Amino acid sequence: MNMNYRIVDRKTYYRKDVFRHFTEDNKCSASITARIDVTGLAAFSKSTGSKFYLNFLYIVSKVLNSREDYRMGYLWRTDELVCYDVIHPAQYVFHDDTETCSIVYTEYREDYDLFYAGALRDIRRAKESREFGFDAANHLNWFDASYIPWISYDSLNVELPDGYLWFPPIVHWGKYREENGRLVMPVSVRLNHAVADGYLIANVFRLLDREIERFTAR
Repeated sequence: MNMNYRIVDRKTYYRKDVFRHFTEDNKCSASITARIDVTGLAAFSKSTGSKFYLNFLYIVSKVLNSREDYRMGYLWRTDELVCYDVIHPAQYVFHDDTETCSIVYTEYREDYDLFYAGALRDIRRAKESREFGFDAANHLNWFDASYIPWISYDSLNVELPDGYLWFPPIVHWGKYREENGRLVMPVSVRLNHAVADGYLIANVFRLLDREIERFTAR
């Protein structure tokens, strides 16, 4: 699986001053929760007999791989800022009887059919093994993608330890609901402030809207 990356030269990094400030003076993250229109995606999933959850997981993965700012990483052993060639989703499989989750590392493939088949296979294996599956040391270029299907929430925050430079995105989404004849779904995006600001986080939602439109026009 591709874990290739390039080392980012901090002297020429276009966010070098912001990066220094938010890695030395004020280590913090930023997150935005917003509702997106998934009317077309829900209709597409129903008409094709495909799973809405996996379709959105594919779209999220494609969006986050479309720009280098979302593929940043920090190698603490060598103190290097890196940009990965590709990042993959770490999804979560819920077990109803134990009310626990298994972490599923699914390889992102730009080819939708390959990604969909692989994600289904990974979910099936997780349901069979029921292992927690956490293995962050061997999955550096992975971002958290967590579905919260029980509620349609208005706000969600993910807190990480102060001073912990975790750059991969953390994305959550909840149950969609009808508003004014449209289906809207809450989505939360968290990024480290050293590599992203409000514009870059907000841009994820703009890209999601655009990619959903393209995807459902297939």
